[in-house]
Amino acid sequence: MDLITGANIWRISNHLIARTFVGICLTIAPLAAAAEEDDTKLGTLTVAVENDRVVNTDRHYTNGIRVSWVSPGDEAPGWTSPLFETLPQFDPEGDRRIGYSAGQLMFTPDNIAQEALIVEDRPYAGWLYGAMSIHSATETRRDSLEVALGVVGPASLAEPTQKFVHEVIQTTRPLGWDNQLSNEPGILITAERQWRKVVEFDLGGLAVDGIPAVGLTVGNIWTFPSASATVRIGQNLPEDFGPPRIRPSLPGSDAFVPSNDWGWYIFGGAEGRYIARNIFLDGNTFSSSHSVKKIRWVGDFQAGAALVFRAVRISYTQVFRTREFEGQPSADKFGAVSVSFRY
Repeated sequence: MDLITGANIWRISNHLIARTFVGICLTIAPLAAAAEEDDTKLGTLTVAVENDRVVNTDRHYTNGIRVSWVSPGDEAPGWTSPLFETLPQFDPEGDRRIGYSAGQLMFTPDNIAQEALIVEDRPYAGWLYGAMSIHSATETRRDSLEVALGVVGPASLAEPTQKFVHEVIQTTRPLGWDNQLSNEPGILITAERQWRKVVEFDLGGLAVDGIPAVGLTVGNIWTFPSASATVRIGQNLPEDFGPPRIRPSLPGSDAFVPSNDWGWYIFGGAEGRYIARNIFLDGNTFSSSHSVKKIRWVGDFQAGAALVFRAVRISYTQVFRTREFEGQPSADKFGAVSVSFRY
């Protein structure tokens, strides 16, 4: 089979992304139209996809997918009450929710056509996980605690997933997965606090607000503290804390409550992380594996837009991530699409 050109890869991948995005919108549009306009007691289903193909690369953090569901407000199960009442970060007056999610992340070196180990580039790795979270939100503050359990290594199914997708779009076959990290169970515990309406004003008829946040993630997969801020500018801003993303990232929120039948906003933000542990660079915890020397200070910068129509929120985010390991020639860029539906 003849190798296709980079331009053709670009066209094919964008075509697939566009068709998938349109398909999701067409599927949920009738449901959105039927949703109760004044019902604030709705759960939220979110699908988020992140990929670097939109910037015509195929390296490092190359793909992520996450599916999540968050309960209606104040409908967290009774067994969570001791957590809300004893953990100091939760506001006792907050709107309580519980969430469940599952996802897969994929990491590769730059040259996936090389079968031999590339010592100076990051390891092949995948992360397959399930997570449970609890959230408490007031008009001005949101606190979250999430526990994720999963596996790194061949059991993450990252290798067959990437090979299947690359076969479908007829692009470079990844040949180096024999060098991936070994199987290792993983745990992540993440606590976050976000503030809303710290800054809030009108600008030429548009609403503007700022959303600062702090967080701490600990576990054998990642360990890092973080601090971030997001600014939203638009009309009829929904009650959310920015669009949802796949960790590690600037925090957003799966749950949202529209302030009108429709609304929109553009947004920009930045987050800084101090990386004490990153298994995807440091290598396996309990066995010998390929590794590279990580850069401890990592920053994410993002910009994008979100559109809300009744029960549906659609967002696109362009992300710029600073270099993560020594010898990495340049920063990484990727795109993120999320669709959330309240029902």
